[in-house]
Amino acid sequence: MIHQTIPVTVPGSGSTAQLTTYFQDYSTDLLASAKRPVVLICPGGAYHFCSDREAEPIAISMLHMGYHAAVLRYSVSPVTYPQALLQVAGAVLWLRAHAEEYHLDREKIALCGFSAGGHLAASYGVFWHEPFVAEAWGASQADLRPSGLVLAYPVITSGEYAHHESIHNLLGAQYDALKEKMSLEKQVSAFTPPTFIWSTTADGLVPVRNSLLFYEALLEK
Repeated sequence: MIHQTIPVTVPGSGSTAQLTTYFQDYSTDLLASAKRPVVLICPGGAYHFCSDREAEPIAISMLHMGYHAAVLRYSVSPVTYPQALLQVAGAVLWLRAHAEEYHLDREKIALCGFSAGGHLAASYGVFWHEPFVAEAWGASQADLRPSGLVLAYPVITSGEYAHHESIHNLLGAQYDALKEKMSLEKQVSAFTPPTFIWSTTADGLVPVRNSLLFYEALLEK
């Protein structure tokens, strides 16, 4: 396994995330190893911390299923939007830029997010094509495009069923100005990639309505 940690710094911001790789070694004995899809994992933690339980254990599970994996420990409060989103963009760009070196399938880069990390992954899924993302990195939209989302009990809405701690931590002093924009069920478009969502009705932290609202928006679009 190729296990290393790479800093991802948004140009001009001083905002740095840590991208940790869990790449499978190339082997001529394994036909699938010539080029594998990669799953970029965003742990939860209410935009207050990055949860360990939704980081390396998930990466190891992805390895077991035959994927490459990487964990992004993104900036959290007091750092606010859009820094974590731009760090995701930087991680996607790094993965594409190093696809040949590590035998990654550059056309199959999916984001997997949990709870607030699900909000971050879904945010990237709905905002990746906006000009401010490409401008921050001087990149093309083609290199920024995610191929899919896997959302586990994601924070989605800033409305009635919001996980309010996550939204407040994400926005800080921008809360009133950007609260509506962070209701991601209202931001789904034809640019949003195919998405797999799971949640449970018994979740006492993130109401299952978050997943249902995003599902309904995806179904409509």
